[in-house]
Amino acid sequence: MSAPMFNFNVGVLGHVDSGKTSLSKVLSTTASTACFDKNPQSKERGITLDLGFSSFTVDMPDQLCSEYPDLTSSKLQYTLVDCPGHASLIKTIIGGAQIIDLMILVIDIVKGMQTQTAECLVIGEITCRKMIVVLNKVDLLPPDKKEAMIEKMKKRMQKTMESTKFAGCPIIPVAAKPGGPEGGESDAIGLTDLIETLKTHTYRPKRNPEGPFIFSVDHCFSIRGQGTVMTGTALSGKAVINDTVEIPSMNVNKKIKSIQMFKQPTDKIVQGDRAGVCVTQFDPKQLERGLVCTPGSLPTFVAGIMTVSNIPYYKGAINSKAKFHITTGHETVMAKVTFFGLYEDPNSKEADSTTALDYTREYVYQDNFITNTAKQDQAKAQQRLPIKQYALIEYEKPVTCPHNSLVIGSKLDTDIHANMCRIAFHGQLLECFTDSKYLVNNLPKLKVYKTKVREGLVERCQDEYTLIGKNLFKKETNIQSFVGLKVTLSSGEKGVIEGGFGQSGKFKIRIPDGVSKEIQQKYSGTKKKNKNKESEANQDEQQTDHEPIKIFLTFKRYVFDPEKKMKQS
Repeated sequence: MSAPMFNFNVGVLGHVDSGKTSLSKVLSTTASTACFDKNPQSKERGITLDLGFSSFTVDMPDQLCSEYPDLTSSKLQYTLVDCPGHASLIKTIIGGAQIIDLMILVIDIVKGMQTQTAECLVIGEITCRKMIVVLNKVDLLPPDKKEAMIEKMKKRMQKTMESTKFAGCPIIPVAAKPGGPEGGESDAIGLTDLIETLKTHTYRPKRNPEGPFIFSVDHCFSIRGQGTVMTGTALSGKAVINDTVEIPSMNVNKKIKSIQMFKQPTDKIVQGDRAGVCVTQFDPKQLERGLVCTPGSLPTFVAGIMTVSNIPYYKGAINSKAKFHITTGHETVMAKVTFFGLYEDPNSKEADSTTALDYTREYVYQDNFITNTAKQDQAKAQQRLPIKQYALIEYEKPVTCPHNSLVIGSKLDTDIHANMCRIAFHGQLLECFTDSKYLVNNLPKLKVYKTKVREGLVERCQDEYTLIGKNLFKKETNIQSFVGLKVTLSSGEKGVIEGGFGQSGKFKIRIPDGVSKEIQQKYSGTKKKNKNKESEANQDEQQTDHEPIKIFLTFKRYVFDPEKKMKQS
């Protein structure tokens, strides 16, 4: 009987033509159905178009055996996820990165860091705990300068990694395929060192068999007389033979007939395992990729709310009401985003550390996402800063994925030849709205407000407690909805809007503490109609003799309130 397998998923990422597939090929002994550029377009173009999966097995490293005695009799299987490096395939990379435990970032030592290398580093920071940098194609360096050039590139990479969570990560020089495609069967350089480094940095990922079974399918094919095999990675939970699973995108339930892990039959799989699951009476053409799960465990939703975090490499605008490519779980869909923030309560002694959305709190609408750089500028200007930032995501088509999924916002329609990062922001999905009428049924309970400030002028003083104001409202405004709102005068008095005055948008203000004698003198009396132009000019001159007194009306308007009510603190 073969030894039990402990599976560890390693993502192989990097810029197109950095040698990822060659590295995966030379490391691997067992190729899964979706590996090594089987796609005819891949072969034609010479680049990976989809996630490729392959594996190799080693003895369990001593450090894992001593830390986890139950692994002593197990073999360690590395599943390599070869992610495409071409810029237009970043959606596939983001999907693949979410199922990996450690990332190998492959860099062409001759070309150094390139645009997609930087994007892969960003994805790694969001999705991964550990990284190994591989400097590939060292065979192309001039022999007399080779060591010096490798050292120079190592130092450059160490400097690049300093500002990331991978500071101090190992950097290994290799030549996966010396001489390139035409190089024949030359032995790879640096592979032993890479495998030993990989073993040293392998850890036991948290594999939770509890909760619903969610399986990310990346390939689907039929075997005559057996059924349809769906290959993929278990994202959560566990599954055993004879379990019923749902294909939520098609609303279809199927029973698991058999399970294999790299050609070895097994009776169960748990979170993190890479496997082929066989079901019967299912056309593989209906599901090339997607999610399979415990029936009823995955919601399909049309909108959601996420936390939002900064990606410093992105230099474009991140505005509310703009559209981004939103990757939620493993699906990438265009969506409109609206940003809002939780701001520090000036009366609170403690900073808020929660990420959950609290419907009893009030949030501030933001015209844009406030980046870390913008926060520094605002801090210097002593402006209020958000403690947490969130976004409402409104998808152009429904998305099916687990609650609390990773969310990544990108501008994938940016010119792929432009030397810029296209990944704009990331976060976690907090709320899913399955009801298409979420604007009416869900959002009104979320208190997101805009602060509105209107400015008008005092026209005249009617009596010692009443002023007539102008220029605050348009002629057609329903002034009745503003009755009772408080206003402040630039001269310091506080008042309340009592109602309209006439038909031209003018209004009455009640000053409870009374109008000062000075204002009464300046603004009392009515402006009589006088046909004598000279007399009119004199009157206008008197009117502008004094500084006009401004009226300020400040109120909150809740953006998701269907009645658009106004509120004052």
